[in-house]
Amino acid sequence: MSNTYLFALTDGGSGTVAPELGVARRLVERGHRVTVLGEDSMAAAAADTGATFLRWEHGLNRPDHRPEHAPYREWELTSPPALVRAMVAHLVSGPAEGYAHDVTRAISADRPDLVLTSFFAFGAMIAAEAAGTPFDVLMPNIYPLPVAGLPPFGPGFAPARGAWGRLRDRVVAALSQRTWDRAALPGLNAVRSSHGLGPIAHYQDQVHAARRQLLLTSAAFDFPAQLPPSARYVGPVLDDPAWAIGPDTAPPGDAPLVLVSMSTTFQSQTETLQRVVNALAELPVRALVTTGPVIDPGTIMAPPNVAVVAAAPHTRVLRDAALAVTHGGHGTLVKSFVTGVPVVVLPHGRDQADNAARVVHRGAGLSVPRAASPARIAHAVRTVLEDRSFAAGAARLGAALRADAASGRLLAELEADLAHQALGTHPHG
Repeated sequence: MSNTYLFALTDGGSGTVAPELGVARRLVERGHRVTVLGEDSMAAAAADTGATFLRWEHGLNRPDHRPEHAPYREWELTSPPALVRAMVAHLVSGPAEGYAHDVTRAISADRPDLVLTSFFAFGAMIAAEAAGTPFDVLMPNIYPLPVAGLPPFGPGFAPARGAWGRLRDRVVAALSQRTWDRAALPGLNAVRSSHGLGPIAHYQDQVHAARRQLLLTSAAFDFPAQLPPSARYVGPVLDDPAWAIGPDTAPPGDAPLVLVSMSTTFQSQTETLQRVVNALAELPVRALVTTGPVIDPGTIMAPPNVAVVAAAPHTRVLRDAALAVTHGGHGTLVKSFVTGVPVVVLPHGRDQADNAARVVHRGAGLSVPRAASPARIAHAVRTVLEDRSFAAGAARLGAALRADAASGRLLAELEADLAHQALGTHPHG
């Protein structure tokens, strides 16, 4: 039976857009009717899925990820509270009314059976809740909300050990909750009130109102915790972004191949890329550096054993690689692991320090600071290449990720409980 799905997506870079649009593509291939409401930067990729594309008219809408179009200059913010306040103002509560306006109109026009939203599209969640239309939240990463058993999101903590570790988690979690609630609740509750909904007590309560919270990853990668009943690990979506095309331009030879990939959005990563290249210049390796759409490859000075290009399909390159050096985005990590490739992580922000903590905990690679010297980066690369335990850790994770990706749980969850609505109990029917 064919269902109607409305995706309300924000452009968080290839690490979120490629898997979220991959979900849309899979539903189209199953014969469902799919509409993607998204940013202009996503238009071509969304249309490529076979879905109908609508642009945000009132929500945040960027033409691309160049720094001049960034909603705020996150790379200049070093204080966690300041970063949270800016994130909330520009991504969460600030555009919420605009998202709610556009989604309300789309629901009225198309009467979808299910709305699927990006994590930051809180206004889309509010609109779906107000309309009585079930909604799911897509999370193409580790679980980001406070929950018993997980270290607080952001600092890159390993699981707590002993009384001091548990105290650490309680104190940091309380401070984080207060910071997020103070920043987000006034705006979110104002939008909820304008749509006829009562207030929420904590920002995460809006996400918990979802029918499903779909984690596009594996429990084998995340830390164990008591997640809410609506949160489900459904496996990674391993699609490369539509723009990641091109020939195999890795330097020739038999030396181990290293893939280097930092963020596809601007995080002031040029200097980090150059230090990584300088480190690899001193090692008996070949390297392919993909700079992404916001960094000019010509700004990176490369030795003969390093090729620098704007883009290449990581899935293909990783089949021949021995190591990946990355900022720690979830997409690059899981694609590395499914091919058994260990990693060296230089976290830049967002969820990357937390991802790095999981990589180290699972024995699938090492983490060094993004400001590490070329000598320190070279030491980490050499260690991971020479110690085969890291490749074994990556292979273990890869086996779990491949199994979860092939399990069919994603589509089963998306199609679950919708058939009865088509038979007459749809809230709009």
